Amino acid sequence: MAQQQVLVITGPTASGKSALALAVAAGHGGTVINADAMQTYDAFPILTAQPTAEERQSVPHALYGVLPLSETLSAARWRDLASAEIERCLTAGRMPVLCGGSGLYLRTLMHGIAAIPDAPDGLRDQANAEWKAMGAEAFRARLAEKDSAIVERLKPGDRQRHVRAWEVWLATGRPLSIWQKGEGQPPPWRFATVLLAPERGWLRARIETRFDAMLKMGVLDEVRAVFDQKPDARWPGLKAHGAPELFAHFRGELTLEDARRIGIDHTRQYAKRQMTWFRHQMTPDVVVDPTTDLGLEQTEKLLTKIET
Repeated sequence: MAQQQVLVITGPTASGKSALALAVAAGHGGTVINADAMQTYDAFPILTAQPTAEERQSVPHALYGVLPLSETLSAARWRDLASAEIERCLTAGRMPVLCGGSGLYLRTLMHGIAAIPDAPDGLRDQANAEWKAMGAEAFRARLAEKDSAIVERLKPGDRQRHVRAWEVWLATGRPLSIWQKGEGQPPPWRFATVLLAPERGWLRARIETRFDAMLKMGVLDEVRAVFDQKPDARWPGLKAHGAPELFAHFRGELTLEDARRIGIDHTRQYAKRQMTWFRHQMTPDVVVDPTTDLGLEQTEKLLTKIET
């Protein structure tokens, strides 16, 4: 029996993934399934560039805005959520169109990952307390002694992921990077992957244009509404690009122009890291340069190829 097909459209932030996914899903009776970590949270639909109400009405969408900012979304948890949506699509005779730039999440779904044992109660609180007491630099140096491979992949100030890696080491005595190399249960579907790989200058300009468009769409009010609730700074959903900078603006630490500039710079740095990851970790079926091609024609040819 032939494997059922799942289309994956991925690439760096602001590269045009959503528009391509929408067009393909509309033409093939598909459902767009979110594969972007921050778009899974419910409080920042403008800031995280989630589909508009009109887009959701034109084509079914899944896993957008389904979690509160306080919940942790791991790659394994997203894989389970996405797998359920894929099965729901296929049962209904719809094409699953995964769309997003969270590369590790996609890799976990497409290739499987070893199940990391749950840590005993209290270890995460202990690790968080140690991060606070030691400071980010010292905590990172200690983690590097046990798991240098994971430290090389983490941003220095990423408390959540450093704490998670240390928690895994404490619980298992085995580096998280080793766990992540483990083989999991392979999925029952065949994936066809389209990677949008734009020219760097084009993407940098597009990121700036999109941030300015968000400001005009009311992103300040959106983020201010969350800021006024005095959320816990440890909430994972607060890492959305632009949110920390706008929070700093609301605290009087940055002018709006500085918050805008830094938010754009951080988003550009993230896009660069995404492209590095895709180059080393993914072998797409089709690579599209959205600078000159929206990718619809190449995607249609790919779909025709795998359906025959």
